[in-house]
Amino acid sequence: MSPPAKLPASLSRLYARPGFLLRRAHQISAAVFEDECRDLGLTPAQFGVLTVLKTHPGLGQSSLARALGFDKVTVLRVLRGLETRGLVERGPAPDNKRNMCVTLTREGEATLAKAQKPAERAYKRLLGPLKRDQQEQLIELLQLLTGELEEDARAAFIPPGHG
Repeated sequence: MSPPAKLPASLSRLYARPGFLLRRAHQISAAVFEDECRDLGLTPAQFGVLTVLKTHPGLGQSSLARALGFDKVTVLRVLRGLETRGLVERGPAPDNKRNMCVTLTREGEATLAKAQKPAERAYKRLLGPLKRDQQEQLIELLQLLTGELEEDARAAFIPPGHG
C-alpha cells in the first residue's frame, strides 16, 4: 500500500526515501517470516544463525557474527536465546580457549529442517507482489547496493571461508 496522495511534500519525500522504504521492507520481511515460522518460534536472525552453523559447525562467535553481518552484541543475544532453547551449544574453541565456538544440537538440526518449508513460504510471500523478472531485479539491486556500500556498514559481512 502506498501512502495517501494528499500528504505534505515533506512527508511525501520522507516516505519515498530509500532508507525509509528499506527499513519498512525489513519490518515487513521479518513479520512475514515470523508469521510463517510461528509454530517453530523462529526469527529471521535465529534462522540465519542455524543455517550458517549447519554448513559451518564449530564456527567461532566472531566469525558467525561476520557471516551474518551482525555486531557482537546481536549475535550474542541471538545465541543466548537459541542456547536457552537447546538449539545450539557454545564452548571453548580447541585452538584458542578464549574464543567460543558454536555448534547445532540435534534439536537445533531438527528445528532447522522443520523451518525449511515455512522459510520458503515466507520468501515466496514476501516476493509475491512482484513479477518474476522484478523479483530477480530486486535481488540484483539489493546485492549491488549492499556490495557497493559494504564498507559503510556498522558490522562487517564476511561469509565463512572468505576472511
